[in-house]
Amino acid sequence: MAPRSVLITGATGGIGGALARAYAEPGRTLFLQGRDTQRLAAVAEECALRGARVLTKVLDLRDRVALVAWLQSVSSAEPLDLVIVNAGVNTSIGADAAGERWAAVEELIAVNVLAAMATVDAVLPAMRARRSGQLALISSLAAYYGLPVTPSYCASKAALKAYGEAIRGWLAGEGVRVSVVMPGYVESQMCREMPGPKPFLWSAERAAQHIRLGLARNRARISFPFPLNLGTWLLAVLPPPVSERLLRLLGYRG
Repeated sequence: MAPRSVLITGATGGIGGALARAYAEPGRTLFLQGRDTQRLAAVAEECALRGARVLTKVLDLRDRVALVAWLQSVSSAEPLDLVIVNAGVNTSIGADAAGERWAAVEELIAVNVLAAMATVDAVLPAMRARRSGQLALISSLAAYYGLPVTPSYCASKAALKAYGEAIRGWLAGEGVRVSVVMPGYVESQMCREMPGPKPFLWSAERAAQHIRLGLARNRARISFPFPLNLGTWLLAVLPPPVSERLLRLLGYRG
């Protein structure tokens, strides 16, 4: 059954905004979170024009106390059918390969891992109580094998992948569905700022439609695009020296 209420964190990003628009239609309520007031208002306006009821929350996800308070308030006000844990940031070793700044690493882990898990923890009690609901955790194909140019980002997405797979098994008998989404390169500001080549780049709109279809089918893992998903999976199963050499040949080097 199609969700009547959808909550999306990071709704001002490329995938987040496209997902908000993809789910915007009459009879559906969207709860959209973002840090940028103007961009969030613009996404909300687009969704409202498509007929959705839209409620927004400007919030820095590093403030987990405020995040949990908002999520608990929303969950107690009305059932959340689908929660898309999408917000994320990136950092890299830099063009000169000097290394990641520790402050940036801490912020990345706070948003990509701790805020993501806090989001699940806050909305899950209500879903378990009514034995229905769906969680979508936006990981990345970078979760399969760490890229030399973005070590902390890859680590955070690997953590989210493992967490999502684990709770899917835990909640399987409780009526709560969980999917791990593993996109490749999707057109967005964050993608443009990432170093290294970006093969098989998808538009955010194409990615959103693919994710929506996978969630409707309750797929455990929604990974795309082929053949990049196959290639990144192979990096994880090949002998490490082979994977390292392949990455250097493809231009992913420190």
